Amino acid sequence: MKTLKEAAIGSTVKVIKIHGEGALKRHIMDMGITKGCSIYVRKVAPLGDPVEITLRGYELSLRKEYAEMVEVE
Repeated sequence: MKTLKEAAIGSTVKVIKIHGEGALKRHIMDMGITKGCSIYVRKVAPLGDPVEITLRGYELSLRKEYAEMVEVE
């Protein structure tokens, strides 16, 4: 299982599954990260938090703990 946190800078990945439950999973999905969505990893901060991504035509900074919940291929 590869997560969004482990994706290489400059790579484009596809969301397979979002782990977690309840309000936390809903929060991630409300940001536009859904199954089948294509995500481009732009930058990662020096300590790994946050991860800057581009999806659905906009840029988003995602906390490391949220990035670990997104399974990608």
